[in-house]
Amino acid sequence: MDSSEFIDRVRADNETALDRLGSEKALVATTRAALDRETVLETAAEAEARAAATFETWADDEANDEARAAFAEAADRERDHAERVSALGEVDAGDPSPDDLHDYLRGLDDTAARVGAGLVARPLVASRSLLQVINFFVNEGDNAAETFRDLRTETDEQVEAGAALLDAVCESDDDWERAAVAAGEAIDAAYGEYADSLDSLGIDPKPVC
Repeated sequence: MDSSEFIDRVRADNETALDRLGSEKALVATTRAALDRETVLETAAEAEARAAATFETWADDEANDEARAAFAEAADRERDHAERVSALGEVDAGDPSPDDLHDYLRGLDDTAARVGAGLVARPLVASRSLLQVINFFVNEGDNAAETFRDLRTETDEQVEAGAALLDAVCESDDDWERAAVAAGEAIDAAYGEYADSLDSLGIDPKPVC
């Protein structure tokens, strides 16, 4: 397997979950249906702060030099994202507790699994969440949409960079497989929380045809 094949596999294996995570219901799920500017900004800032904390933890104990550098870089980028979102309003990301996705990520200690789940799957999920935030601000006529477009572009770039790092850290088919399995489980964790949140609001997480 190579980096391009890895991305294709993760997308194909998790197509339904990723599609639903990018639906119009995504923002309803993450904000618990509190669709006002302050709550959307606060929720978005907290998502970036969670990611920064995860990558900071990994950078502190990762044995592989290339992966450790990538995790530190990702932590800095996500911390910057949180600050840029916070600057759009009077919101403070603080140090939010991990959601189901990051609870899963922080339990990983295998390098290939961390890269597959954290640097490929996590940005695939985050990109879809950011799209709905962009749509929210566009519909509100709010120029914050442009900031979120920039964040989404940087997040999408992380998918390619994370997959490229797998070319360096995966030495066997087993390594690639662990990365793919971890990526799928990360997406499952995000989707499970999304579905549970909508269920608790009396909303069917499946699309209405």
